[in-house]
Amino acid sequence: MTSKKIVLAGNPNVGKSVLFSQLTGARVVISNYPGTTVEFTRGQLQVGKRSWEVLDAPGTYSLEPTCRAEEVAARLVKQADVVVNVIDANNLERNLYLTGQLIEQGVPLIVVLNLIDEATQKGVALNIPRLQELLGVPVIPTVAISGKGLPELVAALPEARRGQGEARSPEERWIWIGSIVEQVQRVTRRRQTWLEALEMASIRPLTGIPLAAVGLYLAFKVIIGCGGWLEDLLEGHFFEPYYLPLLQSLSGLLGGEGFWHELLIGTLSGGRIHLEESMGLLSTGIYAIFGIVLPYLLMFYLALGFLEDCGYLPRLSVMSDRVMHRLGLHGFAVIPMLLGFGCNVPAVLAARNLESRRERLIVSAMLAVAIPCAAQMSMIIGLAGRHGGSYLAVILATLFLVWAVIGLFLDRILPGYTPSMIVEIPPYRWPSLKAQTQKLAMRLQHFFTEALPFIFGGILVINLLHLIGVIDFLAAAVAPVLRGLLGLPREAVSTLLVGFLRKDVAVAMLIPLGLTAKQFVIGATVLATYFPCAATFAVLIRELGIRDMAFVAGIMLVLSTAAGTTLNLLLETVLPPAYLALFLVGLALVLIVFCGGSSDRRENHTLVITEKRGI
Repeated sequence: MTSKKIVLAGNPNVGKSVLFSQLTGARVVISNYPGTTVEFTRGQLQVGKRSWEVLDAPGTYSLEPTCRAEEVAARLVKQADVVVNVIDANNLERNLYLTGQLIEQGVPLIVVLNLIDEATQKGVALNIPRLQELLGVPVIPTVAISGKGLPELVAALPEARRGQGEARSPEERWIWIGSIVEQVQRVTRRRQTWLEALEMASIRPLTGIPLAAVGLYLAFKVIIGCGGWLEDLLEGHFFEPYYLPLLQSLSGLLGGEGFWHELLIGTLSGGRIHLEESMGLLSTGIYAIFGIVLPYLLMFYLALGFLEDCGYLPRLSVMSDRVMHRLGLHGFAVIPMLLGFGCNVPAVLAARNLESRRERLIVSAMLAVAIPCAAQMSMIIGLAGRHGGSYLAVILATLFLVWAVIGLFLDRILPGYTPSMIVEIPPYRWPSLKAQTQKLAMRLQHFFTEALPFIFGGILVINLLHLIGVIDFLAAAVAPVLRGLLGLPREAVSTLLVGFLRKDVAVAMLIPLGLTAKQFVIGATVLATYFPCAATFAVLIRELGIRDMAFVAGIMLVLSTAAGTTLNLLLETVLPPAYLALFLVGLALVLIVFCGGSSDRRENHTLVITEKRGI
């Protein structure tokens, strides 16, 4: 028996995804709608012997689409057996516009009045029986994040009814909405809470910029501090007492040398295995992934998940809109940028939501060249921090300058303009522990299933190339470039090759080379700015096409070589690290302010939709 389709439809930021997760669990499938690059999520809901296919449609304000995502949402609604229209109880008037269209289309409909607890706290009282009577379809109040109201929703699925509304013009629809709101909603005047005051302060430049700086600083302090603590914990309580003796025993069984020993264990130093330096698949490979990368990656995902679910990221979009416009983008582009600090692959996919090919190309290039993923950033932070904070500042300042140069350059040469930004600002909410745990589990699952094959495969390939002499040949061929322009030893060739497969492991492979602080900064910067990892490279080709990807690859090579050469010339001998970092940041800001933007090519307007307050 074919399962029936339930489509969750609603405005952005109404809790659709949370409701979807509660109904289907964490195991879901992300699909592209046929003929487009727009993604939607599908899962299964089992009720007794009956199975439902649940589709989480892209957020939309109307069934009259203005972009591809809204187009896909409208198509999914037409294919649904039941439409569950999720409404934010705090914003009844705006949300009912889509409800009115669904009723007019005569689709089997259930209305979910979500966030009812927040509405009550904010002085918004709703007469739900009267609302159900006026709409003519079931209305279920829910608090999706806690699961309240979900059993009633599941029980009501067979009772979905078609609305009896007639087709209305937009003006008539708003009159209809006003009549309903007047009859079912009562707003009580009350004092503004400290959290609401913080919400407004977060989007005002005078207070928002310092708050953003403090918030991001604290996030990275947590990542570095807790990541380092986990790294020490794993090393002291697992790798040193248990794993290392096990490898030493295996090394003895393999005779301490030979093909399989070099491949699995690596090179011994003084008859002992050094996990950071031996370069074996089971020694450095396992240690780099689980002992160095994973602790920082875990902390980064926790911090990113918190910022996503608490409602801060849209506010960061508003705060960054003016800067983004100087680079040919609007503030919403900061979302894929931040996702890029988690993983470049979903970040490139998130760029699909931008409105034009021009914007998608600019964002994809900036992501691929200047935004390190969480695993790579964690490695850079953890390892550069050993040489001092000023050296880490040089790497980050260089990436910031490269990021700005890419945006300014592409903005000038690509035709088109940047459209205005329309963004809805949700209220601050305390993230659900269950939702955070599910999101962390899904991201870690992605890391283990998608990243580990590339990591182990990369180390395996590099070891094989080393054993047959290819690495030595390449090292000799590019030694003049490495030594002359970048100041790196010829052995760094292997790290560059691994970097194409997995950059975080490549950064870790700089450790056994015995580099100075200056050389490590150059090596980490070059690895961060040249070709992205193979997974990101494949996604970029699929999203941009071979021609545009070849263009972006050319930019990568030029900027990577230029950045490494410049650092080799300036670092230490000309400017101390701290002063060089300040100089690079200052140069980037000067370029953005004086070279960015072109009034005849963009509309610099931002429409911010905030929540209606009962104050």
